[in-house]
Amino acid sequence: MTENQEQLLKRLEEKYQAIGQNPDTHLEGLVWAKPITYWDYIQPEALLSLQIQRTTLPDEMVFIMYHQINELLFKMILWEIDQVCSKDEVSAKFFSDKLTRISRYFDMLSSSFTIMGDGMEVEQYMKFRNTLTPASGFQSAQYRLIEFASTEIINLIDFRFRATIDRNTPIEHAYDHLYWQAAGKDHKTGKKNTLITLFEEKYKDDFLRKMETYNTNNLWTKFKSLPSDIKSDESLVKAMRHYDYTVNVTWVMAHYSAAEKYLESGPKKAEATGGSDWKKYMHPKYQRRIFFPELWSAEELEKWGEF
Repeated sequence: MTENQEQLLKRLEEKYQAIGQNPDTHLEGLVWAKPITYWDYIQPEALLSLQIQRTTLPDEMVFIMYHQINELLFKMILWEIDQVCSKDEVSAKFFSDKLTRISRYFDMLSSSFTIMGDGMEVEQYMKFRNTLTPASGFQSAQYRLIEFASTEIINLIDFRFRATIDRNTPIEHAYDHLYWQAAGKDHKTGKKNTLITLFEEKYKDDFLRKMETYNTNNLWTKFKSLPSDIKSDESLVKAMRHYDYTVNVTWVMAHYSAAEKYLESGPKKAEATGGSDWKKYMHPKYQRRIFFPELWSAEELEKWGEF
């Protein structure tokens, strides 16, 4: 046995003894273990079995797969954000590196809208979309979690109601005034449409718990708690601004343009499948979603979504 092999066995023995396990049992298990394969590790058969069409129209498959890819990227984004939020001491480099990864995923999401914008026949889309009502991309729970994990709740409140809500506002009241409630709630009557009602039946309890957790432990509060020398790091501030603008303007406008192409391409303008006033819900200049407001000048804030 070589010296290196002896060292490896010693490390394995220390590892398993530390958790109360017999190293010999685990070593013998390796004798009978099958070699790992790509298909065992990545599970492509399981992954590729998840695309179930509701119609016979071929381009519906593009629509399904594209949204599933989005959800995988959302999971990657949350994975990186949670590493920042859960770390006690964060260096400027660590923070910048994570934000760069996150922004890269959103850059990919932004550029990928051509898959839908140019990758489906309008005629096919306008047919199969009628089978999707009242489902909507609005109902992506992971995207809402990304928002909660990125900033304080006040920055996600409908712009019309921000002056009436502060840190002492009950979480559920704040939830009912989140900007995306405008997609399915009549604030005069308080009545919610089916889009919101089904969404909340599925996720509201989890959202309220996550809002409570993330409101004091998100990317923005994490940044503000850093020492002054780290907060003033040029690369970190640049990464923060890039992430904020990419998520709340670039990606949103790419989504907006794709929706506009399909919903307004026919002789009669169509509504969003969820029935929302999608233009006012989506366009940044209406809701003014800004994760890190103090990192932008007064002029930039005033022209948000227009520059």
